[in-house]
Amino acid sequence: MNIKPLFIFSVTCLCMLSSSNGRTGPGDGLPVRAVNLGGWLVTEGWIKPSLFDAIPNKDLLDGSGVQLKSVTVGKYLCAETGGGTIIVANRSSASGWETFSLWRINETTFNLRVFNRQFVGLDSHGNGVDIVAVANAPSQIQTFHVDRNPHDLKRVRIRASNGFYLQVKSEELVSADYEGNGGWGDDNPSVFILSTTGGLQGEYQITNGYGPLLAPRVMKEHWSTYIVEDDFKFIKENGLNAVRIPVGWWIASDPNPPKPYVGGSLQALDHAFSWAEKYGIKVIIDLHAAPGSQNGWEHSASRDGSQEWGRTDENIQQTVDAIDFLTARYAKSPSLFAVELINEPLSPGVSLDSLTKYYRAGLEAVRRHSQTAYVVMSDRLGPHAPLELLDFAKGFTKVAIDVHHYNLFNPIFDNLTVQQNIDYVNINRTQQLSHITIPNGPLIFVGEWTVAWQVKDASKEDYERYAAAQLRLFGQQQFGWAYWTLKNVQNCWSLEWVLKNGIIKL
Repeated sequence: MNIKPLFIFSVTCLCMLSSSNGRTGPGDGLPVRAVNLGGWLVTEGWIKPSLFDAIPNKDLLDGSGVQLKSVTVGKYLCAETGGGTIIVANRSSASGWETFSLWRINETTFNLRVFNRQFVGLDSHGNGVDIVAVANAPSQIQTFHVDRNPHDLKRVRIRASNGFYLQVKSEELVSADYEGNGGWGDDNPSVFILSTTGGLQGEYQITNGYGPLLAPRVMKEHWSTYIVEDDFKFIKENGLNAVRIPVGWWIASDPNPPKPYVGGSLQALDHAFSWAEKYGIKVIIDLHAAPGSQNGWEHSASRDGSQEWGRTDENIQQTVDAIDFLTARYAKSPSLFAVELINEPLSPGVSLDSLTKYYRAGLEAVRRHSQTAYVVMSDRLGPHAPLELLDFAKGFTKVAIDVHHYNLFNPIFDNLTVQQNIDYVNINRTQQLSHITIPNGPLIFVGEWTVAWQVKDASKEDYERYAAAQLRLFGQQQFGWAYWTLKNVQNCWSLEWVLKNGIIKL
């Protein structure tokens, strides 16, 4: 977004504290006026795209969708019925069944996952060369090497684990038994036109993309330079009193986290606490990425867009262990203010039963080490009842519910005018927040918001008015608010840029 600097605007944040199980008081440090340190300890490519620039074959990362069109028959490869049977080459256009999700092994070697989650491989129960998608987990015979034409990277040949190339013998028969090279022409049945769709740029993609040799250097350089002590000084000087720091579950295994993650993020978090203590800044630790991914998005470190968290007791316990580790490590720091148990769990993939089971265990883990830290429970995204956590949460003390409010990510905002956006905040958002604010209930925390919106060619005054409306409302919430995020290449998503250019002045 190329938006010119805006006039200085000053906002007074009101604090309406009702009686609640949060038990707020004059010395409790509420409400928080916080900023998220997004894109730092949990990678999000859109925040700093240049992090991905030096990855070899960076268009073929984990989770990228690839579509393969045979040059000889002019049709796309397809997992018939979405998977569980043969691979054919008889589709004139590409959709879900014709899109294969990559699991990257190295820059030229991959597994291919189909619509129904099986993996493409050799038919081990047949002649050993036909191509099928029946395996629920990849092994050697589900591993493929991709050769790219150096003069036309869209032209590829795919070598199977038996040493032979895939070829299209007919629209109904794809096999791995092509021996020769045969060049890159349209008469070669082993040549495919590759196109990519979708894709993720999260922690899994960047660490697995650079690989075990390069990733540690790239990530440590990023962690040590992206957020530094001067940022905490800036935060303090601009009227903020807290930071929300997204972390991933693998931080609890630092310095030797599970592959492909690399060690070093824990040391960066240690530095953040030291700087927070120096400048009197409160810290909200936010478990942004849970094992298996709680929403299938890149910011929860999903490998391929799948959402596996909460479906087994094992990954719930693994998440509880991470919360226990983090709370134990920082419980004695005067800056530890809150622990957010998970960020943006997505329904229906995450059931309410699984979530509340985890929240109870996570809260107990926090309380084993701290009686003073708040415990923050994220509201589910996706279809859910707005009040579904309130009865559960009001049984505990020092608990807050985190809700995220963006006038984005929904078609209803696509064509709203400036005034309609502001009215939506003043009317609809006010009603939504009032609805979940109940006597003796949990505190409400607007843990993410921004001045970015869909309005084109907005004026300086437009941005000021939109920011003012949100700050007035979110500043009334008992727990407070946190802007997303401190730094971003897209100006309006960067609170640093927003503050320096006078859109908001606290």
